[in-house]
Amino acid sequence: MGIHRSFTYHRYEPTPYEALDRLFEVYMVDSCDHVVDFGCGKGRLNFYLAHQFGPRVTGIEMNETFYEACLRNLTAYKGKGRQDIEFERCLAEEYEIPETANVFYFFNPFTVDIFRRVVDNILYSMERWYRPVEIVLYYPAPDYVFFLENHSMFTLKLEVQLEGYEKNANERFLVYELAISGS
Repeated sequence: MGIHRSFTYHRYEPTPYEALDRLFEVYMVDSCDHVVDFGCGKGRLNFYLAHQFGPRVTGIEMNETFYEACLRNLTAYKGKGRQDIEFERCLAEEYEIPETANVFYFFNPFTVDIFRRVVDNILYSMERWYRPVEIVLYYPAPDYVFFLENHSMFTLKLEVQLEGYEKNANERFLVYELAISGS
């Protein structure tokens, strides 16, 4: 079926539209942003963002079956922002962060070891092309949160708890920022 089973890469599960609607009631993304979705699956977030807000969106997917589904979905997509949607098939830790990318989305696609490597790549990109960046976590893995709060330069900017999920503290978004100061 093409579903990759691994201890380092986690199973695909799309972010519910209701959750995305709630996040974007309080978190702004606009046409000036470039969002990178690590472990994009079939591209749900990419199409949602392009249609709603018009940023450039790049989906990173290692699974060939899901990547091909992204390409089919892109071919069939007739909504707004089609020209600003792209997909790349590669391992997240091998993706070279472009100078335009400033928002990075994760729904627990892999272990914290890979997450650290991706964050290192984001920081390396920032060293080369100075800009503010943000990391958005949905259903944040405790290891990701611990790493960001204790071993990185990112700070918590926003927490969005989802209504109707009060019994599950993980059903939320966390947005971390690495703000740059003007010198």
